[in-house]
Amino acid sequence: MTDPARPHILLVHWHDLGRHLGTYGRGGVHSPHLDALADQGIRFDRAFGTAPLCSPARGSLFTGRYPHDNGLLGLAHLGWEYKPDVRTLPALLGEAGYRTALAGMQHESSDPARLGYEECFALRRTHLEREYCGPVTDAAVDWLERHAAAPEPFFLVVGFEETHRPYPPERYPPDDPAAVEVPGYLPDNDWTRDDLASFQGSIRVADQAVGRLLGTLDRLGIAEDTWVLFTTDHGMAFPGGKSTLYDPGTEVALLTRPPAAWGAPRGATDRLFSHVDVVPTVLDALSLPVPGEVQGVSHAEWLRGGDPAPARTRIFTEKNFHDGYDPIRAVRTATHKYVRNFEERPRLALPGDIESSPTRRGLGDDHLRHRPAEELYDLRADPWERTDLAADPAHGALREELAAELRDWQQASGDPLLAGPLAPQPWPRQPRYGALVPETGGPWAR
Repeated sequence: MTDPARPHILLVHWHDLGRHLGTYGRGGVHSPHLDALADQGIRFDRAFGTAPLCSPARGSLFTGRYPHDNGLLGLAHLGWEYKPDVRTLPALLGEAGYRTALAGMQHESSDPARLGYEECFALRRTHLEREYCGPVTDAAVDWLERHAAAPEPFFLVVGFEETHRPYPPERYPPDDPAAVEVPGYLPDNDWTRDDLASFQGSIRVADQAVGRLLGTLDRLGIAEDTWVLFTTDHGMAFPGGKSTLYDPGTEVALLTRPPAAWGAPRGATDRLFSHVDVVPTVLDALSLPVPGEVQGVSHAEWLRGGDPAPARTRIFTEKNFHDGYDPIRAVRTATHKYVRNFEERPRLALPGDIESSPTRRGLGDDHLRHRPAEELYDLRADPWERTDLAADPAHGALREELAAELRDWQQASGDPLLAGPLAPQPWPRQPRYGALVPETGGPWAR
């Protein structure tokens, strides 16, 4: 048995999932293993990534710093990298005596040594290759079997390519389109239903892989001594989701099962939680110092059954570069959201994977209309953010209050966008993801 103060930690992350799971009330979604994890632990119903695209969102998850602060303003395979001073959660835990390893995908750096893991079992040689849940889970299970009895605690991160597009039917048998539940921000037609059915097929397959991981903890007798966390980077890859700062673009599933000895609360919570809070919460819960550069807040006291007061009352999100330059900032409270658009763009600037999706074919062109500089939404009356109140004089005071809070956050966090348009990152001369698995083998090779 490990020391309850220093439990093992297993963190599993997926791609582009949002909260599209059965445990979050998404009808017709088959995710029994994650639903069971939620029943055994804590389900965060108001957890959000810091950005609606992969590298910036994941960078915040592993550094506790916003994208404009840690350097990942855009996608890592397009040349964006952590700033030299950035320290990651695996590096910090390694310094504290944890055995750290990554099995599967990452999208934070083209140089795996930059990530801070002691071991990295990446399965692809280029960015175009995929790291599917089957072989990734094989590698993770093998690692657990070899290290479960080691004297030091471990921090194992398992990254799945799922549920990123595409969803080939030979790999992910689709669900019945007639049985899917279409979210309110999407058009309910055959195109969307077929697309969601394929998406849910990938969820079904990836959920089974999570079941294998959790079953391995049980089989090895370490489940009660292991802190399990499950999340994703950002929202679903559907129009109005991924690549936007609307809730469907930044909402994330966040499930956690703390060690049994902690006496942590169980069930669903509506406390606001940002991915930048993961690093300080983990370090604080382990009684480790939280570096001063970390910008998130700790929920550790609540997690250990202490103070029920909310750790935060505001969520801040950002977008900078995806397929193109699209600078946006937003602040979200429990009831409202204010969005500031810094360039003229269409309401939904769809990334390539969504532009080529079946749902796009049935979408129409209303999303191409002009996007205003400011947007304001009442999330209680308008959860899908369809009625913009920014120009309504009755909401002028609230708009100004939230705009001021957003500016204050930008200033306090050193947002370079305040000084004007951001400089683009040049594409790398050559793809560098081959560094994930060096030809000579060594500690980074599987």
